[in-house]
Amino acid sequence: MIIKNWWKILSVVILLYVIIVGMATPLSPGITTASPSSAKVGNSLTLKVEGYNSHYQDAENIRAWLKIDDELSICAGEIVASSNNQLTATFIIPDQIPSEEAVQPTTLLLSNEIDGTSVFPDAVFITKDSITGSAGWNCMIEDLYQNDQYDFPFRNILAETIRNLYFHVPLWFGMIFLFLASVIYSIRYLRNPLDNYDIKAVAYAKAGILYGILGTVTGAIWAKYTWGAYWSFDVKQNMSAICLLIYAAYFVLRTSFDDEQRKARISAVYNIFAFAAMIPLLFVIPRLADSLHPGNGGNPALGTDDLDNTMRTVFYPAVIGWTLLGFWMSELIIRTRKVEQHLLEDE
Repeated sequence: MIIKNWWKILSVVILLYVIIVGMATPLSPGITTASPSSAKVGNSLTLKVEGYNSHYQDAENIRAWLKIDDELSICAGEIVASSNNQLTATFIIPDQIPSEEAVQPTTLLLSNEIDGTSVFPDAVFITKDSITGSAGWNCMIEDLYQNDQYDFPFRNILAETIRNLYFHVPLWFGMIFLFLASVIYSIRYLRNPLDNYDIKAVAYAKAGILYGILGTVTGAIWAKYTWGAYWSFDVKQNMSAICLLIYAAYFVLRTSFDDEQRKARISAVYNIFAFAAMIPLLFVIPRLADSLHPGNGGNPALGTDDLDNTMRTVFYPAVIGWTLLGFWMSELIIRTRKVEQHLLEDE
């Protein structure tokens, strides 16, 4: 019995691992805010920095830079930590900036022996009048501390919501695998019209659309924290909603026929259409348009910008765990449907 159901046990073990490790592992130290966000050339800038999971007051050696690129940067002349999560860093902005534009964005780097190195992109925008040059931007960025602790990366805006990656994205992966299994059994039914194939096609479609709804809900919650609204009519959101409506119509279609064989045959044909429509809706159209969603409109996805090796140790098992759970749910639906058929036959 245990050998037969090994994959069910595996799904439970994996999901327990995902939930415990995914929720209990701390985020690495980072920078949440830096103000003021603008300065002029030739002036002194006192930057107030708010950290996250940081140890500014406990650290003995804190260094800070404002950098334009890997070769041009300035160092903080004075750093004062008022608490572990708050400090002020004073910079003397040179009289020139090496840009033809009137405004030059700079990145803030903080480094100490406890937290490692934190990066805050576009922290300060420096404006100039007319002088262009690189004089004064010659403070070398070197001997940066590394954070060797086991933690998840801190990403601006995302912060703790980055953990949703272990739920939102794997649910969509699971949905795709379930819809794939559904369409395979629909094709098998058209080749050999056995009731068992139709039952399995429906069961996998039911579990798939449930995963799609859960993926949409978790995505909407994530969008509220990162984009400012649950639904911003982003192309990825719109195409996902259309995809789910197409699959919802699959179940509406099945209620339109009394004859079981006709219902199964026409539903199988529609299921093939639904799966074929899902591919461009989810993977093609969003990539051709501007999108806030990672992986579309030129935004990266599952790369070093939003997924490091530490997160991969939880993310990939999450994909496997949620997918196996979806197939387990489908099996329960199949068994329930077969029991119902036997009861009807006995009557």
